[in-house]
Amino acid sequence: MAAAVGGILSLTTATTAQAAPTPLTDPAKASAVARQLGDKRTAGVYYRDGRLVVAVTDQAAAETVRSAGAVAEVVPYSTAILDSAKTKLDKLAGIPNTAWSIDRSGNRVDVEIYDGVSAANRSRIKDAVSGYGDAVDITEHPGKIESTANAMRGGVGITAPYVDSGTTWIRTCTAGFNVQDDTGKKFMLTAGHCMDDGAVAWSRRYGDVSLGPAIDWYNGNNTDRSDYGVVEYTNSDVTPYGTVLYWDGSEQQITTSASAFEDELVKRVGTFSQDLVGKVLATDVTVTYSSGITLNHMIEASNCTVHGDSGGPLFSSGTALGITSGGNYADQPCGDSDAQSDRVSYYEPVYKVLDWEGLKVY
Repeated sequence: MAAAVGGILSLTTATTAQAAPTPLTDPAKASAVARQLGDKRTAGVYYRDGRLVVAVTDQAAAETVRSAGAVAEVVPYSTAILDSAKTKLDKLAGIPNTAWSIDRSGNRVDVEIYDGVSAANRSRIKDAVSGYGDAVDITEHPGKIESTANAMRGGVGITAPYVDSGTTWIRTCTAGFNVQDDTGKKFMLTAGHCMDDGAVAWSRRYGDVSLGPAIDWYNGNNTDRSDYGVVEYTNSDVTPYGTVLYWDGSEQQITTSASAFEDELVKRVGTFSQDLVGKVLATDVTVTYSSGITLNHMIEASNCTVHGDSGGPLFSSGTALGITSGGNYADQPCGDSDAQSDRVSYYEPVYKVLDWEGLKVY
């Protein structure tokens, strides 16, 4: 009897046992399992200790994953939640020195904030994902994010060779604003008088990095277009950013352009000086320089400027206002001081240049 019972039990076990599923090694098949379960019950596919893992949000989904041969890991946040948080962040894309991504194995969205991000932009980022709790991890990091290519920003020194009386000289000016056309092609605005004597092949002053040629410029005695130039970026190793670089290494993102208003507080940055404490004195100025050149419809500001700052940006917060043309006492020291009551400077209005040339800030 015992033998018979034992035989029956052995037979039953043999017929009901199932072999373990073959371990899943194909990421495409693991992703297919995740798609079948849907983005509200899964949270991505990744490797852990050499095995494919499918993150899931409930035990029933975990059993489905295991039966397919993959490792299941139950997590609190689904793909739908993580994607939603990143979509909110992507609406803020364009803030320099930031990066964010979905960390599937960590089951969170990682936000990295590097040096140079303003308090206002930090608040914008935090507010955008405030409802996601620890599904979003915001961390601070040192340094700035740089392309491996050569960076180019407004306020940076630029140079070009020219020939005078058989001798080759180097002219130094300042990059104004980086702009683009409707196709995304990048250009730089600077002063038109910087192109005098054939100085049209421009390079970045620091490192002597080639930028590209001037393709259009004006320098006085014209009814509307007074003093601006457009340089086309042709060096693919250069990355033009839509920011202005201060002397301390921080940056101002430029987001729009507009006409200036009297008494508007403004900043100016150049190759050899910056004056971040100034205001607009007039907005439709006709000025004749000592050279006899007359410029029309210019902006006059209280900021000081020196030789070599020509072409640099005049701006208010993130708004582009003007391109530096000149000023008085350009051979005298210049710094951030509202006590320089005897100093004035003149600028080509940016919004007009953008309209004439079919360009825009970014």
